[in-house]
Order: sequence, then structure tokens, then C-alpha cells
Amino acid sequence: MAVLSEADLNSALSSSSGWQVDGGELRKTFTTPSFVTALALVNRVGDLAEAAGHHPDISINYNRVTFALVTHDQGGITEKDVALARQIDQAAATT
Repeated sequence: MAVLSEADLNSALSSSSGWQVDGGELRKTFTTPSFVTALALVNRVGDLAEAAGHHPDISINYNRVTFALVTHDQGGITEKDVALARQIDQAAATT
């Protein structure tokens, strides 16, 4: 899977609100109602990541969860990252 060009990445991000490229990673922070709901979101995303065989870096700060995506073995952001970002958005919508 090839690293996305800047144009392809911008196009992909136009339909995914809030995701930004930061330090070579696709990154977004979600705010949930509580610590418990933050953990529930992390668990839902964990299931999605396992199914995809693609695992984000995750940081939890009370009710805020930050996900960072990059395809390490390709050296950049690929369609795999964009696809998982969309799934994370859907999982967060149920929080």
C-alpha cells in the first residue's frame, strides 16, 4: 500500500472532519462525557483495529482520547490509516 500524496490525503480528509496531519501522523482528539465513556471508545476502536490488523497510538487524558495513525512499514499515511480514521469517527458517534 502506497503512501498517500498530499493531494490524495487532502481529498481523503475533506470528508473526515477534525483529522489533521501532525508530525507525519493522522491525528484527532475526541472528547467524551466521562472517563468511562473514553475507555469504552478505546475498547471499540481496539476491536476495529484488531479486525483491520492496523493499530493506532492512543492517548487517554480523563475524557479526551487522541488517536494517531500512520502505516509504519510504509513510512507514512496510507489508505489504511484513512479507512481506520473513518471507522473511529463512526465509533465515536455512538459515544
